[in-house]
Amino acid sequence: MTTPVTSLSSQAPLVGPPVLLVIAGPAGSGKSTLCDRLVHERSEFTRVVTTTTRAPRAGEIDGLHYHFLTPAQFDQKIAAAEFLEWARVHGERRYGTLKSSVLEPLARGQDVVLSIDVQGVDSFRRATAATPLLAQHMTTIFIVVDHERLVDRMRCRAKDHEDEIARRMATAEAELREAHKFDFIIESHTRDEDFTALLAILEKARVRTQAALKS
Repeated sequence: MTTPVTSLSSQAPLVGPPVLLVIAGPAGSGKSTLCDRLVHERSEFTRVVTTTTRAPRAGEIDGLHYHFLTPAQFDQKIAAAEFLEWARVHGERRYGTLKSSVLEPLARGQDVVLSIDVQGVDSFRRATAATPLLAQHMTTIFIVVDHERLVDRMRCRAKDHEDEIARRMATAEAELREAHKFDFIIESHTRDEDFTALLAILEKARVRTQAALKS
């Protein structure tokens, strides 16, 4: 059952089993900002760098923001079964998550946070059937943003043309229909409010993981 979260949470580091927070939401929902802030303010967290076949935007650095691959390079990694998940997003663009970037930190006892699309989360759910480590430590979170606020955020980024914004909004509407499948929902407001909600979810995620390890 999906649980909306808006309560406050302590800033003190939490003690418990490592968790994997998988955060999804429409383009412009602030999921990447939340991941970056969590890693910056919580030293126990590392962020998974995903791979993509799209071209880097201005200021994006290979290996930091994404692993930017050509379609041929991406295909090679698929053939080698190196991805935990991958999907086509926004047409022909592909995004994926390497197995090693998630499972190895968890095995070391390190917390992991990941920002991916809704299709990617579905793949993660399917992967839990064959990967107990993933099943025990994963908590999924969806960020809900109202229509007007989401359009305003996309325009403020000044990275996309109006036709691109329209395309992304169509994708967002489809993604919002999947929100009920997630463990928790953040109703997006300000950046600080969203981060406070994320910290509250972190506490609950540790409890979930502890229970899964004992079962």
